[in-house]
Amino acid sequence: MPIVVNLDIMMARRKMSLNELAEKIDITPANLSILKTGKAKAVRFSTLEAICHVLDCQPGDLLEYREE
Repeated sequence: MPIVVNLDIMMARRKMSLNELAEKIDITPANLSILKTGKAKAVRFSTLEAICHVLDCQPGDLLEYREE
């Protein structure tokens, strides 16, 4: 898939665990894991906004387009 999710990179930079982020954005760790591993087919803007707020980043820091 040409859209790459760099959530794990941003979480590492902020020294935040998956469970900690999931709790702060009010999402289950399982659903956040699906997003983190790039298996999600969609992401709600409200979820993206919450992630960006907690990790103090921009959507472009989390999502990247790469040609196959």
